[in-house]
Amino acid sequence: MGPDPSPDEPIFRTPAPPAAANTGAIRPFADVFQEAGSEEPIPRKRVFSWALWDWATQPFNSVLLTFVWVPSFLVSPFFLDPAIAASGIVDGEEIDCDTTANALTEFCRALGGLDANLGWGIMVAGILIALLAPVLGQRADATGRRKLMLGIFTGLLILAQLAMAFVPGTPSLFWFGVAMIAFGSVVGEIAGANYNALLVSVSTPKTVGRVSGLGWGFGYIGGIVALVIVVGLILGGVLDGTQSITFQLIAAGATVWTILFSIPIFRNVPEPPPAPDAKRVGFFAGYVELFRSIGRLWRGHRPTLWFLLASAVYRDGLAAVFTFGTVIAARVFGFGFTDLVIFGVALNLVAGISTIIAGRLDDRFGPKTVILVAIGGIIACCLAVFIGAGAGKGLFWAVGIVLAALVGPAQAASRSFLARVTPVGQEGEIFGLYATTGRAASWMAPLLWGAFIAIAGNQTLYGILGIALILTIGFVLLLFVKSPPRRPQA
Repeated sequence: MGPDPSPDEPIFRTPAPPAAANTGAIRPFADVFQEAGSEEPIPRKRVFSWALWDWATQPFNSVLLTFVWVPSFLVSPFFLDPAIAASGIVDGEEIDCDTTANALTEFCRALGGLDANLGWGIMVAGILIALLAPVLGQRADATGRRKLMLGIFTGLLILAQLAMAFVPGTPSLFWFGVAMIAFGSVVGEIAGANYNALLVSVSTPKTVGRVSGLGWGFGYIGGIVALVIVVGLILGGVLDGTQSITFQLIAAGATVWTILFSIPIFRNVPEPPPAPDAKRVGFFAGYVELFRSIGRLWRGHRPTLWFLLASAVYRDGLAAVFTFGTVIAARVFGFGFTDLVIFGVALNLVAGISTIIAGRLDDRFGPKTVILVAIGGIIACCLAVFIGAGAGKGLFWAVGIVLAALVGPAQAASRSFLARVTPVGQEGEIFGLYATTGRAASWMAPLLWGAFIAIAGNQTLYGILGIALILTIGFVLLLFVKSPPRRPQA
């Protein structure tokens, strides 16, 4: 084998296809390269600078939302009334809320209430994303300022994380903590829509699947590194999970991380040209353009619209797996602060590797096949956790590893699927619609999560049935979506 290429050596080359007449019809994203491709190579530096944004924003998802800040801090006894929190300590140990008798105690019911309230906060965030993402995406397409919009909302995500560094563990600030998690979810999702729209600048028709998978893989690897740092600080005695200041410092560290690693995408990834036919309209008039866009998709590129609708449902279930899975680990299976961090490292490692591999499977077998296999496996994992909850931590570890190997590929293949069927010049708007449709249904999983918990007398385990139900509906809807055309392998 020869030496590795230099960072600036071309990683993918865009083929130079024969010229085609501009008929004005809606064409798939891949045809952009067939019509306007050139012999110019896509530098490796550009590809990795794009993927590094996933790495930069991963601490919000992995460290703050999924594995550390939310499950070990925001929905913990830190935010209970001191008298109620004290009632949950027996012989120096916190009582186990997994047993039927303890689940009905005031302490466990109060913790279940925090879990349900978190669900309501995430639901509100989803509604805001549904209202804002498509119009902002349309404006970015029309002005050719996708990178500017990415910069603005990345900056707002940084501010949300910084605000979380100023949240001590007191009950009066619980809703502020929920608000910052919800706000971070909103601006992160809108930033992600513009980030996804830049995929056309770093991939070719033959490599879009693997480049998308590379981005997701970088995100998971970034999560591993961030969580390993947290583990090292715990084992070194620097951090103490029983102290509120620990979680404030973790939020501050996530803020610095995002600032540093988000710089390359703005320096090295070019701005795609503005959509040639997009109208520059006011904010509220953008909603008129939104419905016109939906009408154009219905008339000229219906598979894109059907995929947006089907993916809205199953992606809500995937988001719920991330948001509430570790809450179940902590509440039902007794995972402590250190347990969750180590669990997060293992799951991110598995997810990162599987996502990069799945990118190649995507290019070979098509994204729809990858998505269906992954979602079917995740549904089975959810049911296994519910049925076998009495088996303890070992079961959750085993199921978690399998689930981690499936969630990332489902997400990466979804982005690849959409990129393959996106009309020319509408990348920002369509990925804004992708965020919107995903969040238009995002009230469903949090609502069912909270409803199942409430119906079961604040027993957190039952919330997983709501997640499984949403995933099942999404699986069935996707079966009826037409797959995008297969492309030859690079």
